[in-house]
Amino acid sequence: MRTFLGRALAIASLLTFTVGVSAVAQDNDEWYHNRDSFYHGEHWKARMFERIRDDVDHVQSTTFPASRDEFRLVRVKQELGELQNKMANREYDQPALDDVVHSLERVVQSNRLSDRDRDMLNDDLTHLRDYRAHHEGWDRD
Repeated sequence: MRTFLGRALAIASLLTFTVGVSAVAQDNDEWYHNRDSFYHGEHWKARMFERIRDDVDHVQSTTFPASRDEFRLVRVKQELGELQNKMANREYDQPALDDVVHSLERVVQSNRLSDRDRDMLNDDLTHLRDYRAHHEGWDRD
């Protein structure tokens, strides 16, 4: 009887865990789908920096706390915040933009990331570099 109850409990625990993992994976798939849809809409350029911050927040949510990986993500967010403040005042600051690009490159190169997250952050880097090259009139396209 004890063996039967032990096995039944183990099976129930495994099923609960499997359902939980499946729900998290489905939520992640939806998050990535929404993220990809953002760039297919209109006027995404005006909100690009917010989107990049959301992407970094998403990666940070899956990063081990108090690690070098998290330190690099916090640095990107800090530099991105400083850049966004300048942008809100209509001030283009290429050195600040370069700092964000460099910090995000370090995350992509050094952090332990899923392939999907690495691709997403590389996509963000492409957008940042494109902005740097064509920033005049960027949000009017």
